[in-house]
Amino acid sequence: MPPPSSTPVAPLPPAPAEANAVPIVSSAHLVSPQSAEMSEFEFGLIVAGNAFHRWIVHCMSAAGLKDLTPLDVLVLHHVTHRARDKRLADICFIMNVEDTHLINYALKKLQGLGVVSSQKNGKEVTYCATETGQAYVARYREIRERCLIDALHADASLNKDIGELARLLRVLSGMYDQAARAAASL
Repeated sequence: MPPPSSTPVAPLPPAPAEANAVPIVSSAHLVSPQSAEMSEFEFGLIVAGNAFHRWIVHCMSAAGLKDLTPLDVLVLHHVTHRARDKRLADICFIMNVEDTHLINYALKKLQGLGVVSSQKNGKEVTYCATETGQAYVARYREIRERCLIDALHADASLNKDIGELARLLRVLSGMYDQAARAAASL
């Protein structure tokens, strides 16, 4: 075997500074020089949104209510929220869904499963969770506590960061809604 070379090895180049790092985006053609961060955020939102949807469907399935879409799960949670009857328009407004037929379809599906009921109040129809629906939501909460919330104990500062992120998401939701209205008028 030849002796090891005494030729010095060139050092690795330094890692790029954070400010010079290439953003991780889903649509490089949309990156704006004014805000590459917005493209990074949108990519993160896509990935996080899909992970969240997968999570809520699996959590509800583990609670015993299978074959629901993410929207079905979210509608059931909203109808259960504060144990008050809700109108279709109210559900759409709070969930920020323009297509009422999507929410209406989810409500009909949930009614068919016996987890949501409806009643007429004058000319309006209101929806509420049945006892069966409330039991599934309670079981969902138990599983959520065990599988998701318990993981937050690993980092005490994470809850503060999540609170700030929630605030930023509300602000950005308003910005996206305003931008959608502006685009619709073009």
